[in-house]
Amino acid sequence: MIHKTAIIDSKAKISSNVKVGPYSVIGPDVEIDEEVIIQSHVTITGLTKIGKKNIFYPMSSIGSDPQDLKYNGEKTSLIIGSGNTIREHVTINTGTIQGGGITKVGNNNLIMIGAHIAHDCIVGNNIVMANDSAIAGHAIIDDFVIIGAKCGIQQFVRIGKLAMIGGMTGVSRDVIPYGVSTGNRNFLNGINIVGLRRSKTQNKDIIILTEAYKEIFKTESLNNNLNNLKNEYKDNYLVEDVIKFINKDKKRPICTPYSEQ
Repeated sequence: MIHKTAIIDSKAKISSNVKVGPYSVIGPDVEIDEEVIIQSHVTITGLTKIGKKNIFYPMSSIGSDPQDLKYNGEKTSLIIGSGNTIREHVTINTGTIQGGGITKVGNNNLIMIGAHIAHDCIVGNNIVMANDSAIAGHAIIDDFVIIGAKCGIQQFVRIGKLAMIGGMTGVSRDVIPYGVSTGNRNFLNGINIVGLRRSKTQNKDIIILTEAYKEIFKTESLNNNLNNLKNEYKDNYLVEDVIKFINKDKKRPICTPYSEQ
């Protein structure tokens, strides 16, 4: 059902069972898959492709131009997966040519009121972004991450899977998988044990990860700590995820327990 006051460009590709509420606007380069609900006063523009069963709440702005001074009207895109809940006043921008041209949002994410996802970000699956949190350009957010209210995540930051970011944290350094990060300028504050248990991770694996965490971050020389890590830790799949994350090419330093608050 499409409300009579909605403005939909004739070139837009919209599945027959999409619902569009009053005064919503959909641009010419938009593709929307089945069972999507677009409530009132939603704007979807740009080269934007949206998967199945998403719901967009009033005043959300999806696919608008990137907030980057280098942007000069190039044709860049936004891809959103399926099953996402996009709450009121959320903004998600398309990519930039310099950043690869695509912003991606995965599946089953809850993006709460007033949150922002900037150009060229890669956002995974089953993520929660709480109210007024903002992700700057080129950031990578892995699956099952929880981002607290009013967090600011700098450009090019990576946040590993199942990490948790405390409310009002300024994230300027990469956060390892399964880590908890807080602070005015973020520091590492342990392992997300609650999240691991909720994901049905076995206790023996959580214990190994917790012990390995102490060894990996026992001094500020992460390379030496990793080189000296016991094989019994390295063989654990959770620890392996952390090691791969630390060793991967990066533009931001790794957040550690020893960072200044």
